[in-house]
Amino acid sequence: MFVNSDPGRRLTLRLLGSLELSGRAGAEALLAQPKRAALLFYLAIARPAGHHRRDSLVTMFWPEHDQEHARSALRKAVYAIRQTVGDDVIVGRGDEEIAVSNALWCDVSEFHAEASRERFAAALELYRGDLLRGFFADAPGFERWVDDERSHCREIAGTCAWSLAERYTKSADLTSATRWARRAVNLAPTDERRLRKALALLQQAGDRAGAIRLFEDFARRLRAELDVDPSAETKALVRQIRER
Repeated sequence: MFVNSDPGRRLTLRLLGSLELSGRAGAEALLAQPKRAALLFYLAIARPAGHHRRDSLVTMFWPEHDQEHARSALRKAVYAIRQTVGDDVIVGRGDEEIAVSNALWCDVSEFHAEASRERFAAALELYRGDLLRGFFADAPGFERWVDDERSHCREIAGTCAWSLAERYTKSADLTSATRWARRAVNLAPTDERRLRKALALLQQAGDRAGAIRLFEDFARRLRAELDVDPSAETKALVRQIRER
């Protein structure tokens, strides 16, 4: 068992794009215990932030156990997390609630905070990719929750990117505007309304070739993911761009 040797150092948790747990000696060892790691991840980013009841946690992570054995599994998981990353990271409130403390910094929480402050570029620096991509914990309730959170984070990132595109359009910086518009489309791979806005922006910037490439990439994704073609409205816009 790795025991935290420096409780004064803040634990760093990155879940967007790649999975990293660092800042304290031996912390990465927790990643070899997926369900216990998943418990820490959930406590770190579940909304609303704050304390979580033990009965809801055992239902999510140990639904196959009766209440007594599930609570025992939760106690062991919390003990193991504290032993691995530091006993100051998970704190309790009474006998029935636990939470992460400010001894842990998490990119997801910071991403949400920056987006809410409309610091869109700072938020997108933190968004390095999908939430917990490729991570599995053998806990169906947790997996369903992650799917929802992954979509939510991606939607926020797409909104941030499009907000930057609009901001730069208003300031007549079409080079920056089109760069952010492309990213916004890539973050919303089936949103044709956003695609059409981006195509119009690229057309305005005089980048017909870029607009056509963006449409073709979008069309390929749409067929691969949903087995459908772009709408007649989108195709008409692309024909107009090609003919100009």
